[in-house]
Amino acid sequence: MDTLATLLVLADSRLPTGGHVHSGGIEEAVTSGLVIDLATLRAYLGRRIRTTGLVAASLAAAVHEGTLTAAAGGTGDSETDARTPAPAARAASRAQGRGLVRLARRVWPDTDWDTLGATPHLAVAAGAVGRASGLTPGQTALSVVYTTMTGSATAGQRLLALDPGDVAALTFALAPLCERTAAEAVKDLADLSDPLLDVLAQRHLDRDRPLFAS
Repeated sequence: MDTLATLLVLADSRLPTGGHVHSGGIEEAVTSGLVIDLATLRAYLGRRIRTTGLVAASLAAAVHEGTLTAAAGGTGDSETDARTPAPAARAASRAQGRGLVRLARRVWPDTDWDTLGATPHLAVAAGAVGRASGLTPGQTALSVVYTTMTGSATAGQRLLALDPGDVAALTFALAPLCERTAAEAVKDLADLSDPLLDVLAQRHLDRDRPLFAS
């Protein structure tokens, strides 16, 4: 399988892994008045790339390289838990990881996916998928950073009724930041968190009839 085509498919928002039902905190940010227009959406996405995106990409790259183990209860799992302080964010990560592995079983049936357990973290699943698909660790990291950004961008577009062309242009403008963040992610495990995003993730649980799962 061609690696560039594989990278494009993994970064496609139509990938049936359940990511479309998660906003990455955007729904709560919009409700709280933190994201109100294209400019504030850009600021939010940039922040998410530099924090959540960097951490998840570094974990995925480490799993891909074998520095962290992908097995359930292994170092990939524990290191991701340690870098995801909000229980709500951990639950969202595992829900999306489960969806990615469900798809991976169909695409790469000769790989033993049972070792990852029923609900691996998304970063752990992404690292295992990247290795199975023949991507490089850098490509795996880029896919994770990019989808971390575009998932929230699409949710923001829907919630704020923004012009899809404006949001698409914004994602193009943020592409260099995604590239730099992915390059940083493969160097070492990132060790940081964003208290604001953690608070938004937890507060979302108390919303009455939310549109997104997170």
